[in-house]
Amino acid sequence: MRCPYSCKTPAHILSRRRFLGASAAGLGLSAFVRPAAAFQLQQQQKHVLVIWLAGGLSQLESWDPKPHTETGGPFRAIETSVPGIWVSELLPRTARLMHHLALVRSLNTSAATMGDHGKGAYLMQTGRAQLPGQEYPQIGSVMARVLGRETDPLPGYIHITPGGGGLGRNEAAFLGPRYAPLYLGAGRAPANSQRPGHLSPEADDARHALRIRANDRFASRRRTAETEAYTTTFDQARQLMEKRDVFDVTKESCNDQARYGSHDFGRHCLLARRLIEAGVTFVQVTHSNYDTHNENFSFHLEQLGEFDQGFSNLIEDLAARGLLQHTLVIVMSEFGRTPNINYLYGRDHWDACWSIALAGCGIRAGQAFGATNDKGTEVKDAQIGAGHLFHTYLQAVGIDPTDDFATDGRPIQMGDPAAHAVPELLA
Repeated sequence: MRCPYSCKTPAHILSRRRFLGASAAGLGLSAFVRPAAAFQLQQQQKHVLVIWLAGGLSQLESWDPKPHTETGGPFRAIETSVPGIWVSELLPRTARLMHHLALVRSLNTSAATMGDHGKGAYLMQTGRAQLPGQEYPQIGSVMARVLGRETDPLPGYIHITPGGGGLGRNEAAFLGPRYAPLYLGAGRAPANSQRPGHLSPEADDARHALRIRANDRFASRRRTAETEAYTTTFDQARQLMEKRDVFDVTKESCNDQARYGSHDFGRHCLLARRLIEAGVTFVQVTHSNYDTHNENFSFHLEQLGEFDQGFSNLIEDLAARGLLQHTLVIVMSEFGRTPNINYLYGRDHWDACWSIALAGCGIRAGQAFGATNDKGTEVKDAQIGAGHLFHTYLQAVGIDPTDDFATDGRPIQMGDPAAHAVPELLA
């Protein structure tokens, strides 16, 4: 999907992927080195929810406003539920929930992204710079691999997008396609996940039983990674069909649907809540159109209106239902927007000092970590990078980021060895 005010780079073109097209290339290829630790983590039922604001949210119109300065733009800053922390007036509902949030205002990712959408997205999703010939798994695949359980009926990594799919990347990398995302384009249930009307339940059961007998007979003589992948894919697809109602937000009350908003983002946030409640390990919701090279203020006024409504209700509901303490919530983009305002009243790509927000499991809430100078042109306190955040995410849900994945016998550390977690952000 292209945005008329964006830079129109290929990273903004959404391509389609198929969930059931998994091969066995990565099944069994990688394993967590410490299975006892992995089992303990799985028993804790931790979840991760990422709100991805595609294109680059302006930190100045959200988490780090600079009103009454030449870079600040037209919007005011407002008080939050935490004394001394102010956010943009475009986030009035979220401001009332600041006691659940932690802001990070001192991100500098310029060395690794150089203002490029693709590099920025890769860095923020993997915690590592994008280099030729190297692929690392995204945070969703890592969390699905380590926190997910073999018996879960739903996929461990579900990505709700406004379009039809992802960017065509190998999101799971060496972890294998089993931990790749299931894309819900426009928040719709997966295609072909409903039993055909002409097929009776009895006939479907008989067909399934025949497939199991054929698979078992073949496996008794020649078991391979490919046949295991084939069987696993069918089994998961059948389980997903039985849970199809979890993708239907119309099952929620009219009041809940109205609270979240009639726009797609509100509907997708409500769907995310349903998925977390159903036990999905990792959910990502993408809200697009933040690449505001022109008319930055008009578009942020509209976009953040949707975000504020959907996100605030999502946080409130997770907290009220006791889920927030078990769910790590991350609100991030590939970078921020320039302090300087261009001649089209837009802000361009900016990765030298920008912000994200965190909440929930393992996070010390009610704080703003780090700071930028008066005009928001550079970090003045507690500068960190994406690798530090990736370590922090893992540690927040109880994963040791210095543990390894074993890939063809070669250990690969889960977090970038050059980085470390940020203790001030951890509860």
